Amino acid sequence: MKKVLIADDHAIFREGLKRLIAKTVDFVVSHEAADGIEALKKVQELEFDLVILDISIPGRSGLEVLMDIRKIRPKLPVLIMSMYPAEQFALRAYKAGAAGYLTKGGAANELFDALSRIALGKRYVSQVLAEALADGLGGDNEKPLHDELSIREYQVLCKIAGGVKPQQIADELGMGVKTVGTYRARILQKMRMKSNAELTRYVLENSLS
Repeated sequence: MKKVLIADDHAIFREGLKRLIAKTVDFVVSHEAADGIEALKKVQELEFDLVILDISIPGRSGLEVLMDIRKIRPKLPVLIMSMYPAEQFALRAYKAGAAGYLTKGGAANELFDALSRIALGKRYVSQVLAEALADGLGGDNEKPLHDELSIREYQVLCKIAGGVKPQQIADELGMGVKTVGTYRARILQKMRMKSNAELTRYVLENSLS
């Protein structure tokens, strides 16, 4: 049986997910985590075949936790689950190394399909996301401004919008304060904005944090 770690701060959701996974033949939920720090600790100390990670998990953003897991266990697949639509966050999650992306409002058979593909060492891309990506290939659709940001720039953007001070951003992301300033300048330039207030408003309006 393949061992699964569920990292989500909602106990009821974790329990429901456990019951669904119990219906599969190959997977069993062996451990749970309620925040990003606990999830990383368990990934460091224990062996898993799959992590199911909430993108909005407390402590650190899901994308940060995902990137840290990739550093600790490069071959450990991570399935991202989120309340946000796939077209909003999935591409960024895949770029960060996710093995799949599911919305929490999806059908149970989507979870089973994702688990099946991931068990074969493949990535899972939902039909909705596949169609969204195909629609975007024409180049006529206007992309969101934050799509121009690198993963690191995106992380700094969310920290700034959350009111985190430069020194704290530097400490949390493992960089110097001057580097944080450089990232901020790049973000403002790419998003054609002039202040932290504008960045914060954009993040809130687009439900990015």
